[in-house]
Amino acid sequence: MGTIRIHLKLDHMVHVDRATTLYNGSCPVCGTEIRHYQRRCASRGVALGWSDITEDRQMLDALGLTLDEAKKRLHVLTPDGTVHIGVDAFIILWDEVPGYRWLSRFAALPGINFCARAVYDHVLAPALFAWNKRRGR
Repeated sequence: MGTIRIHLKLDHMVHVDRATTLYNGSCPVCGTEIRHYQRRCASRGVALGWSDITEDRQMLDALGLTLDEAKKRLHVLTPDGTVHIGVDAFIILWDEVPGYRWLSRFAALPGINFCARAVYDHVLAPALFAWNKRRGR
């Protein structure tokens, strides 16, 4: 069973002037990780966009995503109108966060990328989504 590379190309529904990460701020794991990235960016003057999907329903509506769809995987919207999902989203995010570019490059390597997608898509993301759903987050 292979993994599928997921990108959505938007024509004009949403425009961002910098990579914008959509994350589940009500998830303790997700929120902690994103706050870490935000602190690293802020301390080094890197301006990225951040959208807590539990508070910014307009972004979800504009992207045509339900809250549950957005909670299932990390999403990053880039200025060209592409929505990167899952491991692809992490690669875009890590490429911008100071100190994480090496991880972006590593995760993009063909064999590593295949394994990362399989683990994220079939184990980590579904388990985290189910855990949050059971706890009403």
